[in-house]
Amino acid sequence: MISIKHLSKSFRNPDGSVITVLKDVNCEIGRGEVISIIGPSGTGKSTLLRAINMLEPPTGGEIRVDGENITAKGYPLHKLRQKMGMVFQGFNLFEHKTVLENIIYAPMRLRHVPEADAREEAMELLRKVGMAQKADVYPSSLSGGQKQRVAIARSLAMHPEVILFDEPTSALDPTMVGEVLSVIRSLSKEGLTMLIVTHEMRFARDVSTRIFFMNEGVIYEDGAPEQIFGHPVRSATKAFVNRIQKLVYEVDSADFDFLQMHTGFNQFCIKYNLPVTADAAYSLVRELLFEHLPDLRPLTVRLTYAELSGETALDFMAEGITASPLPEAARDSLRGRVKQMVEEPTARGFRVKLIL
Repeated sequence: MISIKHLSKSFRNPDGSVITVLKDVNCEIGRGEVISIIGPSGTGKSTLLRAINMLEPPTGGEIRVDGENITAKGYPLHKLRQKMGMVFQGFNLFEHKTVLENIIYAPMRLRHVPEADAREEAMELLRKVGMAQKADVYPSSLSGGQKQRVAIARSLAMHPEVILFDEPTSALDPTMVGEVLSVIRSLSKEGLTMLIVTHEMRFARDVSTRIFFMNEGVIYEDGAPEQIFGHPVRSATKAFVNRIQKLVYEVDSADFDFLQMHTGFNQFCIKYNLPVTADAAYSLVRELLFEHLPDLRPLTVRLTYAELSGETALDFMAEGITASPLPEAARDSLRGRVKQMVEEPTARGFRVKLIL
């Protein structure tokens, strides 16, 4: 459905220097495919989407949609926009129009749909994204997640053959990410062709038929989710998909600022939308440090989250010891309250790992 050959995109800075964001992008996208585009920040993911929609005309190369060269001079872009919808990071809703008016505006203006028909279809789309009860309110009264669901409904109202999602959850509070991903997940089962730039690795793995890993302005690796996440060919891909987020504290005395640790745990759990609560993790830390290991200082405490597996863990690492410092009674108590407890020697000491 979409064929991209030798696509490049450069930008000129005010000082005259040139930055090349896309270098030589080549790919074929079939009808009905759901492709997640992942990779480090600044590698051209969003620029690629904007080029496909001609919001950023390419510097070089060619894009064909249904056999037509949309990069050719004089190509009628309104024809492209009617078959290709885009959902942005920042929602881009009309603040002076109600939710319903936002959705019916383009179908009435561009597809010349009668207002009564446009309203009927808009309400069906709002029900699909769980926003029918908000049809008559203005965007200013909505949460970020609700605005993004309205933006998705607005895109669907144009009956697109392709929808491009440019990091649709990046501007959302972590507590609202799930509701938007749930809507996109349901759309993926309807046969729409979708390209999704996302940092949500588990979502990308679960919803996609293919994954593009972009790095250094090119599609560095292209494959099925099982390959990219399970058996990546290139080392850069492997390093990216196995990302582990961590929060580390060095506890060296009883005067350590534990209030700051609790605040840090709370922010970490919110940022990564973890099912584990900061209070539960912090309670385990206090128990180990003051009940089971009161004399073991310094001690490194680390809260980790593996984005791909979803595993959250607490690590307690002490240097200079070769055996577990935990009393047997403490082991028995902890095993019944965590998914798994791992005790193992390290290069410099010993680690107790609690998988939450």
